[in-house]
Amino acid sequence: MEIKTFGVIGAGQMGNGIAQVAASSGLNVIMHDISSELADKGLINISKVLGRSVDKGKLRAEDRDAIISRIKTSSDLKDMAEADFVVEAASETEDIKFNIFRELDSICPDEAILSSNTSSIPIGRIASKTTRPDKVIGMHFMNPVPVMKLVEVIRGIATSDETFKTTWDLSVSFGKTPAQANDYPGFIANRILMPMINEAVYCLYHGVGKREDIDTVMKLGMNHPMGPLTLADLIGLDTCLAIMKTLYKGFCDSKYRPCPLLRKYVEAGWLGRKTGRGFYEYT
Repeated sequence: MEIKTFGVIGAGQMGNGIAQVAASSGLNVIMHDISSELADKGLINISKVLGRSVDKGKLRAEDRDAIISRIKTSSDLKDMAEADFVVEAASETEDIKFNIFRELDSICPDEAILSSNTSSIPIGRIASKTTRPDKVIGMHFMNPVPVMKLVEVIRGIATSDETFKTTWDLSVSFGKTPAQANDYPGFIANRILMPMINEAVYCLYHGVGKREDIDTVMKLGMNHPMGPLTLADLIGLDTCLAIMKTLYKGFCDSKYRPCPLLRKYVEAGWLGRKTGRGFYEYT
């Protein structure tokens, strides 16, 4: 299946990164958000990222302009009627994603593939909200999208071979390295990563170590590029909590129980970098 127009639902950190790599590969992109202000903010962020590449001599100014010209912003979901392939990158909340997929199913052409950038919600559960479960798949990018090479490709129980191949090939055309994961809560990346972050939060909660010491141990002792608490702040503590809840609900196993301190921070609105306060303070 040839993909010419690529739709992105959500113009936030993940969504605008996905839109950028899609437009950089030569596709026409429709980047949607719930308001024109949010959609335009996403495009401004893309312009800034590409502008830094131009300043560093990694990208020509004319190539930057060409990439930006291929991105159309939208606040009307009906614009996705033009898309051959859509990636949903909305909040990690089941109800929000389910409603988006119900609407996309009624708007997009019958042959269009609908994918989700979900971090943990099973694809089969999302696909069941549509009349085209064979054309629903997981396409999980890593943050920051323009830099990170991995894309987890997750096929639901009904996902067709054609849908899988198209998504896999699309990932490669974006300059990414795809890896296949089966459809279980958290897939591969977050089934491993999030319990580690959650355990780091428990170490802080129980007073095993201070935040800096916990991160230093994991960076210098395990050669991680950043500590788990710093990484949690980058991901967003609300997203970390949502993923842990999905794992806990999906497996009914106490090892996935979210740390009470993580819940406490989210309830206080301390969500990490995006709010200026998480496990660390940001100005």
